Amino acid sequence: MRYIRYAYLGVIAIALISVSLANRGLVELKLMPTAFAEFLGYNFRIELPLFVVVLGGIAVGLIIGFIIEWLREHKHRREADLKAREAKKLSREVNRLKKQKHEGKDEVLAILDEAS
Repeated sequence: MRYIRYAYLGVIAIALISVSLANRGLVELKLMPTAFAEFLGYNFRIELPLFVVVLGGIAVGLIIGFIIEWLREHKHRREADLKAREAKKLSREVNRLKKQKHEGKDEVLAILDEAS
């Protein structure tokens, strides 16, 4: 399975490299539309290779998606944490009650009583 995963990652890497090499032309990115920029008198511009824009857009989209998913799952993580704390509390209480029940008894009889 590990080799299949490496082969799959290799194919993806080759595809990304070939797309990057095929799209090396420069594109101009503008912060605002031309008409609005003329009204304000300023427009931020940057020239980047097309593959940087495409791969950067994919990376930003993945990061935003991960953050949104992490925030969406917050209530589930909180609930699991509360359940774990409650289970630990109940386990301590059961152990305390077992000790109280078998207090003053012979250890062997307490073990046999606990097993049944």
